[in-house]
Amino acid sequence: MPFRSENRFSSRRLGAVAFVALLMGAAPLAGCQGLGDVNGSIATIHQPLPTDDAGLRAYAADWGRRYDASPGEKVASINYARALRALTRYDEAAAVMQAAAVKAPHDFEALGAYGKALADDGQFEQSKEVLARAYTPERPDWTIMSVQGSVADRLGDHEGAQKFYSDALKIAPGEPSVLSNLGLSYALTKRLPEAEQALREASASPIADARVRQNLALILSLEGKFAEAEQISRRDMTAEAAAANVAAIKQMIAQNDSWRDLQTGAKAKRAMLAAPALAPGGPAPTSAAAAPGAPLALSVPPS
Repeated sequence: MPFRSENRFSSRRLGAVAFVALLMGAAPLAGCQGLGDVNGSIATIHQPLPTDDAGLRAYAADWGRRYDASPGEKVASINYARALRALTRYDEAAAVMQAAAVKAPHDFEALGAYGKALADDGQFEQSKEVLARAYTPERPDWTIMSVQGSVADRLGDHEGAQKFYSDALKIAPGEPSVLSNLGLSYALTKRLPEAEQALREASASPIADARVRQNLALILSLEGKFAEAEQISRRDMTAEAAAANVAAIKQMIAQNDSWRDLQTGAKAKRAMLAAPALAPGGPAPTSAAAAPGAPLALSVPPS
């Protein structure tokens, strides 16, 4: 989401900590990012969101008046709903887009925006159903597929989520928002080296935003690479805020055995990949922590 005031940076920091808390089975914290925050086909019918709080509220008020003059009209509905989502008024955004979807039940842009609003509002099963109707197999929309992946992750279907992200990347190679989602999904399945690789690629993109870089910093922290995580965080926040962000994650990891085991497993896996191949008939690795796909009770990240 283009809105990047200091308040949103605070939410982003809290969102990173919330992700760690969710991964470790703790109660979620405030500050989750909205789902489906990418620019695609819908972007051609609305203006960019303002970058300051006052401007965003004025934008929402303006489009709210246009929506009130013609409830369910597609352009007004999509623009108004986007502003509401940026203001974290997710239930209102879902209601606005529901009216548009009822009025135009076969309009892909309206359905896509409705599905995103439902996902932001936590209505994941309904979002899944709506998003499945937001494009045709012969004309897939990578922006919708990325949201479908986020919803699948929320529902615990990480394999399905990663398939959506991979398919989206075939249409939009190197797209940082999709790579970022893919990296977080990998983290949920204990594949931290692959998560780091995906997020490094995403962060290297010239169009990557602060959210992508903070996701990389989060994964680096989970791997114990705190100094680099803090260095990356400083690109988008003060040194004090970056240090506090990393310190909070470090404390959570130190207090939870599951993530200490996960870090150990990631290190063991990297060591195995760097070691010479075993001769045929040689002994199998004995590290259970390094086994890919080993079970761990994880939840889904805020996106």
